[in-house]
Amino acid sequence: MTGIGDKLPEMEVIIATADGPAKMSTDEIFGGKKVVLFGLPGAFTGTCSRDHLPGFVENADAIKSKGVDTIALVAVNDHNVLKAWAEQSGAMGKIVFISDWDAAFTSATGMEFDMSAGGMGIRSKRYSMIAEDGAVTALNVEDTPGTTVASGAAGILAQL
Repeated sequence: MTGIGDKLPEMEVIIATADGPAKMSTDEIFGGKKVVLFGLPGAFTGTCSRDHLPGFVENADAIKSKGVDTIALVAVNDHNVLKAWAEQSGAMGKIVFISDWDAAFTSATGMEFDMSAGGMGIRSKRYSMIAEDGAVTALNVEDTPGTTVASGAAGILAQL
C-alpha cells in the first residue's frame, strides 16, 4: 500500500468534467502541486454521499486557503456516473473527479478493496491524503469502509 514519502503512480486517467470526459495524466494532476486526494468505494453510495463527499464540498474553500492547489477524489466508477454525482452534489468545479473505471490507479496505490460479497466488485478503500509534487505527505485510511473518521475533510484540515 502507498505510504508516506511514496510517489503516486504515473498513468493516464479520465476526469469527469462539465463538458464530458477528459484524459489527463497523474503528473498533470499532482506534479508541482499540493493536492488533497480522497478515495472512496463508490459514487451515490450511502457513506460516500452522506458524509465523505459533502465534507469536502463544504470545506473546499477552507482547504484551499491552506495552500492546496487541487482537491480530487478517485472512485472506481465510470466518468458518466462521476459527472452525474459531481453535478448532483454541487461539487463540479470544486473537486476534480477521477474516474478509475478499471481500478488501475486504485490497484497501483494498493488501495483496492474487494467488495464482491456486496455485489460491488473491486473498489477503493476509503482514505484521504495530502500529496506534494506527487509524493504522499499525509495518509489516512479507514479501518471500516462505512466511516469517515480518519479520512474526512475535518481531519485533512487539521493536518494542513
